[in-house]
Formats: sequence, C-alpha cells, structure tokens
Amino acid sequence: MSLPAPWTPVCRVEDIPVLGSRTVRRPVGLDVAVFRNAEGGVFALLDRCPHKGGPLSQGIVFDQRVACPLHNWTIGLADGCAQAPDEGCTPRFAVRVADGLVHLDAGELATHATDLTRPVAGPPTRRRESA
Repeated sequence: MSLPAPWTPVCRVEDIPVLGSRTVRRPVGLDVAVFRNAEGGVFALLDRCPHKGGPLSQGIVFDQRVACPLHNWTIGLADGCAQAPDEGCTPRFAVRVADGLVHLDAGELATHATDLTRPVAGPPTRRRESA
C-alpha cells in the first residue's frame, strides 16, 4: 500500500534504532529527527530543543519522550513540548508508517519551521567601532 503523493518516504522503520533516532535533511531549515520508542511508535520533531537548541536526535528516548543531550530537558515526542516545570515546544511533523516505510508530509518538510536556526555557541561578538 503506497500513500498519496504528499507523503515522502524517508526510511524503513527498522532503520531507526529502538529507543533511538535518525535525521532527515531538508534543503531549507534544520533537520527533522525521527524517533522510535520501545513500543514501536514513530515520531518526528524538529531536531532542536526549545531550550538552547540542542540536537534532540542525540538525546535519550524513553517512553514517549526524549531527553535533550545538552541540559536534560524532557520533550514529548507526540507534541514536542517540554515537560513541566520547563516550558517551550519544538515543532512536530506528521508521520505515517505504511508497509514498513516511514513517511513524512512533503509540504511540512518543505515549509514547516524553516525559519528556525540553531543557536551559535560561544561568547557574543562585539562590533568594532570605526574611528
């Protein structure tokens, strides 16, 4: 069974490690992280923690959540939102699994959250004033 054209196949379910993730590169914007939990659920979020922009794809997956590798914020895989008392959400992407293939919405891949960037690490730079 193949899905209608708006759905883009990105990988096979078994390509995503149980309690792990894979990233999907986009021509514009940050990568999308595709996660698989112990129950076989597949979820997709922008690969950016809402706290400091850490790569969620490198986090630890448990239940229906992922722990950000930078500051251990817990982000819900189903909704992209931080667990209280933390606040903030990362964009989520629609996922469908058919015949063992993971599909993402082509329209979302092309346009959803393409304006978000990863923060740049390091001290702030100062502009030199001309004399």
